[in-house]
Amino acid sequence: MKVKTTTLDNGVTVVTETMPHLESVALGVWVKSGSRDETADEHGIAHLLEHMAFKGTHKRTARQIAEEIENVGGEVNAATSTETTSYYARVLKDHVPLAVDILHDILTNSVFDEDELTREKHVILQEIGAANDTPDDVVYDKFAEAAFRDQTIGRPILGTPETVKAFTTAQIKSYLARHYTGDRMVVVAAGAVDHDIFVKLVDERFGKSIKPTGTQLRAIPKAIYTGGDYRESRDLMDAQMMIGFEGRAYQVRDFYCSQMLANILGGGMSSRLFQEVREERGLCYSVYAFHWGFSDSGLFGVHAATGADDLAELVPVILAELAKAADGVEEQEINRSRAQVRSGLLMAQESPAARASQIARQMLLFGRPVSNVELMERLANITPKRLSDLSEKLFFETPITVSAIGPIDTLMPVTEMAHALGQRGGRTAAAE
Repeated sequence: MKVKTTTLDNGVTVVTETMPHLESVALGVWVKSGSRDETADEHGIAHLLEHMAFKGTHKRTARQIAEEIENVGGEVNAATSTETTSYYARVLKDHVPLAVDILHDILTNSVFDEDELTREKHVILQEIGAANDTPDDVVYDKFAEAAFRDQTIGRPILGTPETVKAFTTAQIKSYLARHYTGDRMVVVAAGAVDHDIFVKLVDERFGKSIKPTGTQLRAIPKAIYTGGDYRESRDLMDAQMMIGFEGRAYQVRDFYCSQMLANILGGGMSSRLFQEVREERGLCYSVYAFHWGFSDSGLFGVHAATGADDLAELVPVILAELAKAADGVEEQEINRSRAQVRSGLLMAQESPAARASQIARQMLLFGRPVSNVELMERLANITPKRLSDLSEKLFFETPITVSAIGPIDTLMPVTEMAHALGQRGGRTAAAE
């Protein structure tokens, strides 16, 4: 298997990975534009555009879009994130031309009918309501908002009822014209695909209909991690709680180190937090650590869900485990984390959808595909000292972010968390 790359005259990048043993192809268009690219009055428009792309073109009705791909046993979908939007399909190898044509159609020929827009706004309002009724969704949104206070990078992707209701067709078309351009688009296919044939298919459709660059693109302000505290009392069985710190951007040296640290602390049943918090103490059913990278910042955090009676005891235990990471990490833990990453990479090789998504992210972030060998080399350079030094920087040199929803009366204040974290690590905490 080999990744091949071609750039069209208008800047659209076409990437393939041929998996000759397969009968299917996963393909899609990834755009370097997400909720973070929205202006103040566009909050939620990237997600609305993703929905509206499927609501009819000058060539197909919304129903025809769904029927044509499903008539051949395929599927098509889309997703919006903070910094990217993706439109993707999975089909048998003989139906790749149809999938490319449909993806091109919805991205370049959408009608944005007013009646469809009204209906889809209503659908998204229901989606927002459903998310607000799901505490483990809300706690994540509020965590990002608190960490990056008053910045687009921290805003919920769905938008608000007020902003969604106010959107017009003209706004959607304006956003599309500014951001869906060749220099920001990557078309990827993985599976039973021939690179040259696929490039020709993409060039025939996207080569002339996509502008090379956008106009009036604003410079996105650099993310500034502020830290913060969001708490909402609700009558729930469990308290949903997150404690976090500033993470590392994709491009920096400590990004993969941060990923490994999250895995060691709370990435599985053998992780420190799972063993100490759940297995040894039985303080909660679910606890894990995570690291999210962005283009210029990141978030490192711990999520746990527990009953009101255990919350007061749970938080000091989590803080203690974070502090212990700064005091040392065992080589055995690093080796286990490397093995988990390696198995994940190799398992992804067996899924064309996973590979297409992985390649697209690498192209948008690094401008090139990153081989598994290179990734493993980066992980091989991670030492116990690097992990303990990173833990020191993460947990003792940036403000704490807390997000909590449910029966949280016994949750200690952020200042006490910072003090407890500093005491247990034998340091003075930076967060106050």
